Amino acid sequence: MRARGVSGARLFLLLPRALGGRGGMAVAEEAKRRAACVAVDAHVQNNHILGIGSGSTIVHAVNRLAARVKQENLNITCIPTSFQARQLILQNGLTLSDLDRHPELDVAIDGADEVDGDLNLIKGGGKKSKSLGEQWKKGIPIEVIPMAYNPVTRALTKRFGGVAELRMAISKAGPVVTDNGNFLLDWKFDKVHNWGDVNVAIKMMPGVVETGLFINMAERIYFGMEDGTVSIREKLAP
Repeated sequence: MRARGVSGARLFLLLPRALGGRGGMAVAEEAKRRAACVAVDAHVQNNHILGIGSGSTIVHAVNRLAARVKQENLNITCIPTSFQARQLILQNGLTLSDLDRHPELDVAIDGADEVDGDLNLIKGGGKKSKSLGEQWKKGIPIEVIPMAYNPVTRALTKRFGGVAELRMAISKAGPVVTDNGNFLLDWKFDKVHNWGDVNVAIKMMPGVVETGLFINMAERIYFGMEDGTVSIREKLAP
């Protein structure tokens, strides 16, 4: 589950700004924690139904949720998007549920790799750019059923260019397998596209389950900054 198509959900993505230099990893982790805490404190209220995404920043968000539930005696119900999210919810003693019982979310919190000026995002780093692909070079993940990865790869590159590669596992032989038993293609595009149109077109390809693009979904983005502040980017009113 993601917030896509879920009635009532407001999506707030958490991204640490890319930090380097000496002690960069520790600084980046603290930036993630700050961004997560600010977002959770700003948007989570009593009796909320929350969508919980995946990624390293979400660990800090769930930790903050658990602390607030304990301190404020909040009644919060969490809907996971992945096995990782489910385990985090259970490990922190939070109430676990699903979309069958709670089809409408108050807030969905997730991480992303890159966000452009229109708040379109590549799922999954934390880079703030004017255009997608400006800083994030690992491509857009596309989930496909195993038997379709070859034809989807050919169709994708023929229609939109770039290179699509099957994501391979690091610690074991073979491709990465998703929670749903599917494969992931990483599409490294070579030019700026109309991402709304491209996203719809890719989803229409036989064998494609989902893309890692968030188009017209995010309302607010939180960036943990190196100086200890948290920068916020909001969607402009139409």
